[in-house]
Amino acid sequence: MARESFNSRIGFILVSAGCAIGIGNVWRFPYVAGENGGGFFVLFYLLFLLIMGLPVLTMELAVGRHTRKSAVSAYRVLKPENKLWQLHGWAALAGNIILMLYYTTVSGWMMTYFFKFLQGEFYAGQSVKEVGGVFNSLLASPLEMAFWTVLTIVLGFFVCSFGLQKGLERVTKVMMGSLLVLIVVLAVHSLTLERAAEGMKFFLMPNWDIVEHAGFGNMITAAMNQAFFTLSLGIASMEIFGSYMSKAHGLAGESVRICALDTFVAIMAGTIIFPACFAFGLRPDAGPSLIFITLPNVFVNMSGGQLWGSLFFLFMTFASLSTVLAVFENIIALFIDTFGWSRKKAVIFNGILILVGSMPCVLGFNEWSHVTLLGDRGILDSEDFIVSNLLLPGGSLIYLLFCVSRYGWGFDNYLQEANIGSGMKISRRWKPYLQYVLPVMLFFILARGLIT
Repeated sequence: MARESFNSRIGFILVSAGCAIGIGNVWRFPYVAGENGGGFFVLFYLLFLLIMGLPVLTMELAVGRHTRKSAVSAYRVLKPENKLWQLHGWAALAGNIILMLYYTTVSGWMMTYFFKFLQGEFYAGQSVKEVGGVFNSLLASPLEMAFWTVLTIVLGFFVCSFGLQKGLERVTKVMMGSLLVLIVVLAVHSLTLERAAEGMKFFLMPNWDIVEHAGFGNMITAAMNQAFFTLSLGIASMEIFGSYMSKAHGLAGESVRICALDTFVAIMAGTIIFPACFAFGLRPDAGPSLIFITLPNVFVNMSGGQLWGSLFFLFMTFASLSTVLAVFENIIALFIDTFGWSRKKAVIFNGILILVGSMPCVLGFNEWSHVTLLGDRGILDSEDFIVSNLLLPGGSLIYLLFCVSRYGWGFDNYLQEANIGSGMKISRRWKPYLQYVLPVMLFFILARGLIT
């Protein structure tokens, strides 16, 4: 079977960026930036994105583009005599599946809130308690949560069943184009609100007092973690798109474009959230409460709040679905490459697998709320810990060692593949840094994540 490929360069960039752009960009980046010195955090985040995230991204793409295979098969092609590398391919498959067991639930929340705003369930003058009650009622209803989770999964696999160009690329182009328009419109509107300048100052102005309070080391670690996790590296989510891309352009330049688009969305998300919160005297909170309680309270007190709330959660729906579609495609491709299955068979099998596997996360907020798996973590938090704290940093470290070590693919082979095509090139002078410094940094992130 001939390998599929992207229909256009912009398709590759938008699909790859769509995989990286997700829910974490919107609620995690703005909050962490505000709590770690604003501009200081953003500057270090950009630095670590360039010196950590960007190199590993080029490595995932290089392995995929050179082999035209997904994770397990790529290791078989490049290092057939060493089956240990292939273990990471299976771990990457497990990571993608576990990620979708809870990410589809959260994506369903976004879709739910879009329709709730559209239908007028949130309205002007609604009390803080009533707004919070909407989210609590959602979590308490396994049937409502299951409906939106199932809808997300069925919709995602339905799109992917049409293939790369006719399904994933075509739909993601529309969603990402709409997402970028929506985020600019929402950001411009937020900047027109009263006290918008105070919100942007809290978000982006360097504030040494906040850094001292949070701790300089904690700020550096937070920036390092955000730069690393934002690209979804380590579980072959990006490698699969490398296997579909052309050799017309060098990987460094394409990776920079993906990072730039991902960072743009994160910055614009903060531009939406902080001015809006400060305009109505609400300090932004971390995690789900920011998106599902704090911001709805902002919208119900805002002129035209139903419209702006609907647009915001439409943007959030596109952001989360772009990740769901990209990861589903990776899972499907892994089964096609590894087992020789047809796309139809891979879609049906994995659709059923994730439909069934996602139900514990749904029930973990109501019927199974007493269940804990890792320490005192609930089901969603346990699944997220495995992916975010173990498989992402650990997998990225393995990709790095595979591409720079003589026991793996080797630096010369990686460099040759990365520099094929026009545009920015990677200099051989980076070899000592990639071989000796970057592994230590990634190991630090892995170790810190495991003890958190």
